Amino acid sequence: MPYRLAHWRVAGEEINYRRFFDINSLAAIRVEDLDVFEEAHALTFRFLAAGQVHGLRIDHPDGLFDPSAYFLRLQERYFLDQARKLAADAVDDAAWPPLREALLRRWRQEAGSEPSSPLRRALYLVVEKIQGGKERIPDEWAVQGTTGYRFANLCTGVVVDGAGAREFTEIYEKFIGRPLRFEPLLAEKKKQVMAVSMASEINGLARELNRISEMNRRTRDFTLNSIRRALIGFIAHFPVYRTYVSSAPGVDERDAHYIQWTIARARAADPTTNASLFQWLEDMLLKRYPEHLPETERQVMLHFAMKLQQITGPVMAKGLEDTVFYVYNRLVALNEVGGEPEHFGTSVETFHHRSLERVRDWPGALIASSTHDTKRSEDVRARLAVLSEMPGEWRRALEGWRKLNTIHKTELAGGSAPSGNDEYLFYQTLLGAWPMGELAPAELPAFRSRLRDYMLKAIREAKVHTSWTNPEPDYEEATGRFVERTLDPGGSRVFLEQVRLLKDRLERPGQVNALVQVALKLASPGVPDIYQGCELWDLSLVDPDNRRPVDFALRDGMLSELLRQHGAAPVGVARDVWANPADGRCKLLLTTLMLRLRQDRPELFRRGGYEALEADGIAAPRSLAFARRLADEAVVVAVPRLVMRALRAGLGPVYGSTRVRLPTDLAGRRFRNVVTGVRVKPLEGGLALGPLFTDFPVAVLEAVE
Repeated sequence: MPYRLAHWRVAGEEINYRRFFDINSLAAIRVEDLDVFEEAHALTFRFLAAGQVHGLRIDHPDGLFDPSAYFLRLQERYFLDQARKLAADAVDDAAWPPLREALLRRWRQEAGSEPSSPLRRALYLVVEKIQGGKERIPDEWAVQGTTGYRFANLCTGVVVDGAGAREFTEIYEKFIGRPLRFEPLLAEKKKQVMAVSMASEINGLARELNRISEMNRRTRDFTLNSIRRALIGFIAHFPVYRTYVSSAPGVDERDAHYIQWTIARARAADPTTNASLFQWLEDMLLKRYPEHLPETERQVMLHFAMKLQQITGPVMAKGLEDTVFYVYNRLVALNEVGGEPEHFGTSVETFHHRSLERVRDWPGALIASSTHDTKRSEDVRARLAVLSEMPGEWRRALEGWRKLNTIHKTELAGGSAPSGNDEYLFYQTLLGAWPMGELAPAELPAFRSRLRDYMLKAIREAKVHTSWTNPEPDYEEATGRFVERTLDPGGSRVFLEQVRLLKDRLERPGQVNALVQVALKLASPGVPDIYQGCELWDLSLVDPDNRRPVDFALRDGMLSELLRQHGAAPVGVARDVWANPADGRCKLLLTTLMLRLRQDRPELFRRGGYEALEADGIAAPRSLAFARRLADEAVVVAVPRLVMRALRAGLGPVYGSTRVRLPTDLAGRRFRNVVTGVRVKPLEGGLALGPLFTDFPVAVLEAVE
């Protein structure tokens, strides 16, 4: 029977087809099958052939059976279509098939086996690959790079003060009333995902592995229950999204490391399961087959290993991005797709290392700061990052707010609602999303509604007191009431005033951080991706909040007037938009002028190198600078970081004695500040940052004759 009627909850444990995560109505198709591939991509290839589409973004590639083979097939088909298009007038339909086969053989010889072949990346492909820790894109992937989540986290991390990690942890754990460690929490939540929303996939894997165990007398006594337990332990402790073991000879060294490390952790965490079962699983995943094992059994084992790889990714995504990121709330600016909130900030050295890696290996990768999937917009993260510089004030604010708002909590059988952890999340969300400048009384109801909707989504995603599949109405209603009452000016006037005052303390340095992110994104190696609406300040939260309509007419009118004024008096306009930043013109101006710079110097940003620049002086640790260079062309970017205290005295005076050292051949050049139009001449082989940051808080300098 092809189907049966069943309650929707049954799908979590008994569904027998691959889904898009736990959405039962979106069945995954087997694109590894050639006929399925051709049918599923027919329209896409028509668009490409007609020149209506010039590149593709592939989402969730880790859900593919063999990503490397899939990308090669896309490139191969694109090559053949372009060849047919070029030969259309010279080759008739009858002569095309043999020519096609000859071209295909040639392509596979050149591109299929040679990772450096230009034919291998003729079609622009970027992939939504989440890279955790030191994880890299496999070298053999025929793509230009990723969609930029790692870059978004670099930009946020570099404006977080890592020195505050210990104190922030103490503040957080004291507020929620318990220690909370990231790695055990992630393993716990991944097990929860496997037990509930992806139980059917785990059951299917366990049954398949059980059948494999019965093929050999040495393994046939491994029980289905022990096999399932070992698989759950392995997936729960797996440190990255997936490995890429395939039918190609051997196993990548990084993949082997991840598998062996995970097996060791899973075995240590489960002393009740036979250690030989874990050893057998490790051998299978590393393709260490018994010497005389028949080829048919080897293929069965390889097929299982490749299916297991398809599961580790979705489990990580659901356990980390859609669960842990709503539970581990120490500093939620770090809780971003592709982020590592267990690490408190990113060093300047790491930023440079990632940039050099990108310019060397993936110069065509997208670099983003906000996307449709981000948990918080770039400007929310930029503001919340400032909290890392002021842990003492944050501690005092939390203590006061808890006392003020205890009256608004509800006592339930399981404790107070909202919990301390959810309350902690709410306060950060309130600070991050509060509109720029003053919040008019007429705007408060809509803002309160947004916060209430966000908190409902957040507590359901956390899956601690309620969830999407098993809503707990009492907890949800109590949390909603808490939001409503704390944001009621009639009963919470003191609280709202204190929040406003702290928001005002965060706002100006947060704006600097936001402009830093713009400068870094538009000058770093890669292809900048600007999410619609982020041309001005955008204080959106996770979807659907970041799907609100964008006022393009406002932006168009503002930009026209801004460019007219800037053309006449660039320094004056730069000073004015930074002195009056609430309307976002400063961000719009910087974005526009840097995009024009990229348009004027396309080869510099497409093929130019990247050089980290060091600084000397008291503010050197609180600065970041680099140069993009190609032949005689050069652009230097210098930005401040960790600026909360510096803003009190002014960026100019604080950074006055700090200089960015330039390479010898650049030290004698003259530069033009792209934003202010001011001509700059290096002195004593360096650029003084104080004058550069006086009129506008970031400096983008192009070398001029």
